[in-house]
Amino acid sequence: MENRKKIVVLDGYTLCAGELNFDALREFGEVTVYDRVAQEDVAARIGDAQIVLTNKALITAEVMDACPRMEYVGVTATGYNVVDVAEAKRRGIVVTNAPAYSTQAVAQHTFALLLESLSRVGAYSEQVRGGAWQASRDFCFFAEPMEEIAGKTIGLIGFGHIGQSVARIALAFGMRVLVCVPHPDAEYAAQVQVEYVTLDELYRRADIISLHCPLTGENRGMIGEAAIAAMKRGVRVINTARGPLVDENAMAAALESGKVACYMADVLGEEPPAHGSPLLGMKNAILTPHVAWAPLQTRQRLLNIVVGNVAAFVKGAPTNVVNG
Repeated sequence: MENRKKIVVLDGYTLCAGELNFDALREFGEVTVYDRVAQEDVAARIGDAQIVLTNKALITAEVMDACPRMEYVGVTATGYNVVDVAEAKRRGIVVTNAPAYSTQAVAQHTFALLLESLSRVGAYSEQVRGGAWQASRDFCFFAEPMEEIAGKTIGLIGFGHIGQSVARIALAFGMRVLVCVPHPDAEYAAQVQVEYVTLDELYRRADIISLHCPLTGENRGMIGEAAIAAMKRGVRVINTARGPLVDENAMAAALESGKVACYMADVLGEEPPAHGSPLLGMKNAILTPHVAWAPLQTRQRLLNIVVGNVAAFVKGAPTNVVNG
């Protein structure tokens, strides 16, 4: 193929994890894959590469200054806040993302967290393994409170692909679904039997609140003291979106007081939480290490989109451009 490029993958381990590889990119040029990269080494790793793939490594204006041959940045995720997209556009650097690859996986994980909170399967399993059932005088024992999911009201903040998938599952479980989005689609609501409401009404009515919105400057820390105060006592909150949407100190205080019955999150403000988090020691928090998107089939779908984005760029017809 003519016009072969120099391609650098900055942090490939998260996507591939020893199970997948970037070999398909070799059709388009010389490929160098780094499992991980420290931020201070990003520019040096990119060097004179024209094509850069990144997951969490930041592509800042300073990195662009140091790497003047850069033509394309492919984010191996849906969110692209790791790239200064405005600066990239100014310089004529194409930035792409991978939309909608994880819809089913994240929706599935949302309910895995919720069902663990309601049915306490993990906690019961640990007690059985520890001998509690063997020691029981009855054929069963009730060490953990359980609740039915049917009849509960779930409030969704954000209603893209993932939010819509969560809504369909919730309806199948017999839940009522409230949705808060900037631009409601009345026709869609009638089709799927969801109710569009204001954020204040969602806080007031929802038994469960689930976040499915992107992180922006405006909504950072949106689930803080004021928002929590507006919620029902005993509300459950799920965050499979972005950690900084939630004020973790406010959430820890609400868990301690019982205002929030359970906080279920696949994301934290710092990942990994090397400096700790007030949520780590809370018994009524269920935390997973940002893996909702990560089933093997989901990562293969992501890799296919990433390779397809590079192929389209090399052929002069880029797709999934976020700074066009």
